[in-house]
This record gives sequence, C-alpha cells and structure tokens, in this order.
Amino acid sequence: MEHSEIMELLPAYVDQELGIAETLTVQSHLDSCPECRREYAEQSALSKCVRTETAYFKAPPDLAARIAAHIPDTLPQDKPRRISLPSFPASWGLSSNLSWLQVGTAMATLLVAVWSAGLYLNLPTADDRITEEAISNHVRSLQADHLTDVASTDQHTVKPWFNGKLNFAPTVIDLAPQGFVLEGGRLDYLDGHPVAALIYRRQKHPINLYIWPANGKDAGPKAESSRGYHVVHWTADEMHYWAVSDVEESELLKFSGILRLATHQ
Repeated sequence: MEHSEIMELLPAYVDQELGIAETLTVQSHLDSCPECRREYAEQSALSKCVRTETAYFKAPPDLAARIAAHIPDTLPQDKPRRISLPSFPASWGLSSNLSWLQVGTAMATLLVAVWSAGLYLNLPTADDRITEEAISNHVRSLQADHLTDVASTDQHTVKPWFNGKLNFAPTVIDLAPQGFVLEGGRLDYLDGHPVAALIYRRQKHPINLYIWPANGKDAGPKAESSRGYHVVHWTADEMHYWAVSDVEESELLKFSGILRLATHQ
C-alpha cells in the first residue's frame, strides 16, 4: 500500500474503525515510516484532546454563589391535600384516604417500572448486534474495494492462504456448479474475534461469508434484514457462519442450504 493511501487511512486507524487486514498493514507501515508516525501521534493527541478536554467547560468560581443568591431562604410549603377515593375491599389492604403525594408517588413508581421494562424489552440481542456489525463489514469491504486478500476461484488456493493467520481452519467449498462462484477470501474482525471472510458471487451480487469458532450448540439457519441487506446465520460443527448480501433473501437461504449440505458430505 502506498504512502498516500496510509495517510488517508490514519484517521480511521486512530478511531479503530479499520478491518483487521488494513490495521495490520497500517501498523507495518508505521514501523518503517517516521513521517506517518509523527502524523499518527498528532492525530492521536487531537483525538484524545477532543474526547477528554475540549468537550467540557469549567464553571466560573462565583457561579454557585450567584445561584444561591436567587434562592429564597425559606420556601413556602403547602399542606398536603387529601383526596377521597372510592372505598376498596378491606382484603386489598388499601386506604380510601390518600394524599396527592402518595398517589403521585405511586404513579411515578409505576411509570418508572413500565419505562424500565420497555427499555429492557427493546435492548438489542447478541444476534442483532452481530447482524449490524456484519453488514457494516460487508459495506466497508465494498466501499474500500477490498473484498479479497487472496483472489482465486480455486478452493485449494483460498483455504491454505488462511494457514498461520487464524487459529482455526475455515471450510472452503467450491459452489460454482450451484451458481455461487467462489472469488477468494480475506481476514476480518467480527464479534470481537478475527474471522475468515469467504467471498462468493451470485450473478452480480457479492456474498460475504464470515466464519469463526463457536462454543454453543448447532443452530439452524436464521434470516435477518437491515439497511437493505439480508443476513442468514447458523452454527454447525462448532463454527459460526454468517452470510451477508444484497441478493434476495430466498437466494441467500438457498446459498446457506447448499453450503450446509456440502459441509456434511
């Protein structure tokens, strides 16, 4: 990669937004280029300054005194009003003579409980998070024109390329007879792990297939969609498989079915 290209990647490198292959390339270049190291140091310092200093403003020393001067020494206190509510059965354990404060407190507590439950129910699942991350990786590989580190339609060329680069051996299968042409592979990073990314193509649609070790049980294919892309993922033989593409969902499910069948032959 040329010097000018490294300089363009430095902002993303500082913010840790590069894929694993590009990260390693930039690191290697920095080891041998004093100019880029100086630029990296300046950008890192600026990024740290923005995060830790410039976004905060120190209050004037007299601010507390100025606020206190506008607060009365004593605040008027209204006597709590009472509201008569319909009587409840004694078995309910409720009083029919409640103050507005008690009613308001109960309603506030209920609203907080409902709001908290809503937040909990709307939290993204692990699958949701990986889906978004996988789609982002897929889009980035297309925008950076970096689909492959090793470009080949030969599975016997692509599979050995990963030797020594990962602590596992991904299964690489030629699916050209079924209409899914192998184009190569690359290293990537997903769900906190280095992963193998295999590139297939269905007509004009590239498919990123991410593979990395799994600890859980086998799981059948599950389809997701987000941002105009489709994702099909499954777990088999202690490996996670996540396929991402803008191809029709039915085509991506077909791809996963063919691949799952081929890996068990």
